[in-house]
Amino acid sequence: QVVLVESGGGLVQAGGSLRLSCAASGGTFSYYSMGWFRQAPGKERESVAIIISSGSGGSTYYADSVKGRFTISRDNAKNTVVLQMNNLKPEDTAVYYCAAKLALVYIRAASGYDYWGQGTQVTVSS
Repeated sequence: QVVLVESGGGLVQAGGSLRLSCAASGGTFSYYSMGWFRQAPGKERESVAIIISSGSGGSTYYADSVKGRFTISRDNAKNTVVLQMNNLKPEDTAVYYCAAKLALVYIRAASGYDYWGQGTQVTVSS
């Protein structure tokens, strides 16, 4: 059983930055692909960024809407994954979730993930 706990959400003005962290416990962290997802009111949960564990620190994938603004990284020694969000826009407003999948594969669908955090609210004001 893997437990994921997110932190770092909040209220920020457009153009600002936030750093989300996800701490994992249980399981062997390096065996998991990790993803950040978000869900805005009335919308489906969507993938934002994914990182697959590898010896080099992980292959990364980003939604087109966040490329060039968001960066995902992981520290297998500390069992953490971080989403650095820069140049935030009002359309980035959502609840952000950390997710883990016990397989080193790239999957964008939320249904493909095994464990989820409780979510953290990110609100970007215009």
